[in-house]
Amino acid sequence: MGALWNIFSFIIAIGILVTIHEYGHYKVARWCGVKVLKFSIGFGKPLYKWLNKEGTEFVIAAIPLGGYVRMLDARLDDVPEHEKSQAFNYKTVQQRIAVVAAGPLANLLFAIVALWGMYLIGVPEVRPVIKETVAQSPAAQAGLHNEAEIVSINGHPVTTWQQVNIELMDALGESSLQLAVLPQNQSYQKNYTIDLKDWTVDPEKGNLISELGIVPFRPEILPELAHVAEQSPAASAGLQKGDKILSYNQGRAFDWQEMSSWIRENPGQTVNLEIERNGVPLELSVTIGVRERNNQQEGYLGVAPTLAEWPQAYRFHMQFGILDGLVEATQKTWRLITLSFSMIEKLLTGDVSYKSLSGPISIAQGAGQSAGLGVVYFLSFLALISVNLGIINLLPLPVLDGGHLVYYLIEFVSGKPVPERVQEIGFRIGAVIIFCMMSVAILNDLSRW
Repeated sequence: MGALWNIFSFIIAIGILVTIHEYGHYKVARWCGVKVLKFSIGFGKPLYKWLNKEGTEFVIAAIPLGGYVRMLDARLDDVPEHEKSQAFNYKTVQQRIAVVAAGPLANLLFAIVALWGMYLIGVPEVRPVIKETVAQSPAAQAGLHNEAEIVSINGHPVTTWQQVNIELMDALGESSLQLAVLPQNQSYQKNYTIDLKDWTVDPEKGNLISELGIVPFRPEILPELAHVAEQSPAASAGLQKGDKILSYNQGRAFDWQEMSSWIRENPGQTVNLEIERNGVPLELSVTIGVRERNNQQEGYLGVAPTLAEWPQAYRFHMQFGILDGLVEATQKTWRLITLSFSMIEKLLTGDVSYKSLSGPISIAQGAGQSAGLGVVYFLSFLALISVNLGIINLLPLPVLDGGHLVYYLIEFVSGKPVPERVQEIGFRIGAVIIFCMMSVAILNDLSRW
């Protein structure tokens, strides 16, 4: 059921983003007087199609992994003399640049709109409060305060853990990190310089915060079970929601972190649990389940504990009015754009591992998780993927919009179009590069699955 939900959410997300992208091309093409023959969302067999009054065929196709806008072009079509003024290749180079750039720009503008909607609705957040630092970690060596709130990283203000994660991503490959915190019960900030030379980031885990040695504040984990997954090892053994775990493995006192680690390290073993159900003590034997993660076997039960309430001072509702929300959405979109370019640069220089690339499986999981949490989280996910889609399409690789823009910019400067033969070679090289990147991303997805 979870996989089906992920696939459904993925199709919805990709459908929205592809439609926005292609509509950008379509709308600017029509403004420039280009005749559009087909507007397709998806590839393959048409599931539904219709014609508008201008003769454009709109298609929803069977394979929802992209789309395209097919414009009248004398290089591909037999164009009658009276329609040549509507052919794409007869338009000025400035008009062609506008049409090609409109798709990625539409994605970037959509990100602003999605985040704007999220801020208007409002999203519950928790402040980035540090519970403690791990001994000998970069954060501990810098003398970072326990129970202090992070307020800025490298001069960028942060108010949520998501913002902290974004700034840490931008710091990958740097030699040091400037971090400002507000210690508990104090009214002044303290600034720290964290040495990053020993900051080793495992792209398989991908938790930048913990690998810096920072343990975020979390409410106390209670022994009462909040969830028991259907058809899980715990459910098969008779565990129920509301059961209180008193001890495990022959009398070890309940500690969620220690118990979780022990279970992960003992796949297939039998563990004895002492529990309390409706005030009555019981003993159950559970055979620990086995699953593959990062090419290794690990154990699991399929349960989740109850968390104590968050302290009121650590919670807030991030919500803005119409104008403030638009400003905030624009600023965050710009930060995501600069971060995307920074990550591309670091991939090329090797400061970020190629293992950090994600493909359709990871995107589908992200779509399903965010959609399951609610509309505001799904809007945030759409904004992030929309920015990535826009930036990737602007890369100067033939077959992408950015590659076409390079050719048209050369034509604009030189006054002559790039020879067809050169363009064809470029398209082939670009296709190989894109294929290799997608292969790496998919292999990374499979290794994490």
